[in-house]
Amino acid sequence: MSGGTAKATALATSPIFLEHHTGPGHPERPERLAWISEHLERTGLASRLMRADPERAERAWIEKIHSPEYFDRVLLACEQGDLLIDSMDTAISPRSFEAALYAAGAGISLARAILEEGAARNGLGLVRPPGHHAERSLALGFCLFNNVAILARWLQSHGRCERILIVDWDVHHGNGTQHAFEQDPSVFYFSIHQWPFYPGTGAATERGRGAGEGSTLNVPAPAGWGDAEYLRVFEKVLTPAALDFGPDFVLVSAGFDAHARDPLAQMRVTEEGYRRMTRAVMEIAAECCEGRLVSLLEGGYDREALPRSVAAHVEALLEP
Repeated sequence: MSGGTAKATALATSPIFLEHHTGPGHPERPERLAWISEHLERTGLASRLMRADPERAERAWIEKIHSPEYFDRVLLACEQGDLLIDSMDTAISPRSFEAALYAAGAGISLARAILEEGAARNGLGLVRPPGHHAERSLALGFCLFNNVAILARWLQSHGRCERILIVDWDVHHGNGTQHAFEQDPSVFYFSIHQWPFYPGTGAATERGRGAGEGSTLNVPAPAGWGDAEYLRVFEKVLTPAALDFGPDFVLVSAGFDAHARDPLAQMRVTEEGYRRMTRAVMEIAAECCEGRLVSLLEGGYDREALPRSVAAHVEALLEP
């Protein structure tokens, strides 16, 4: 841990994330983080962030969400040089397992900076591989370990946080995150996503199961939605539900692929939209849990839109 002042915005990222190689032409490629880092440096935002070194997630933390057999299978697939795991879109390389361990641990490092050290108010993890599609025993949608879900369970075990809100604004529904918590009323999962679209989950009728019924809230959105529609949902749907839930900590699956320029979707969100969505979630955190919030990078694949959207997100996180 280095730099910064009390109640800063912390940033967790690492060169290890660039060593997760996905092959030529793959949209989820190392350059994504390079684009973001270069833009944050060029705009001066990087110098305003406190640095939190990502820690390597322990196996026990990952097995709160994933099966032991799956952990071993991902390790073996990377060690033996497989190019894909479980699905044709989830590419791996020899260092992908190590990168995934640090991606899962980055949020925990940020949470420690907020809860244990008191040095940060909120934080952003610029990580890869992303996580929200990863199921208990299945790699899917570029994802190996479900970073945000692992962090939620760590917070409940180590952070003295009983109730966790997860806000997922990636353009694709976070099937893995929903399934991890759909029977658990202590984790409220909200997703706004293009519909119908990959991965095919996230209908409005999916509200959780058993004791967790009502703690899943999906807003499937038609192609073409932009800032006005998204912000209306955040104001009229997310905020009342979140305040009623009363989280002890807020997590964001921060995908930026609903941007108008993104090549993998057909939405019309702008950088200003992401700024205002960030403010809306920060207001929930301020009202319920002294501003405690961690966001982890998910999708976003355009060379110009991704770094600009992340910068708008960071600028909002830095606001008093």
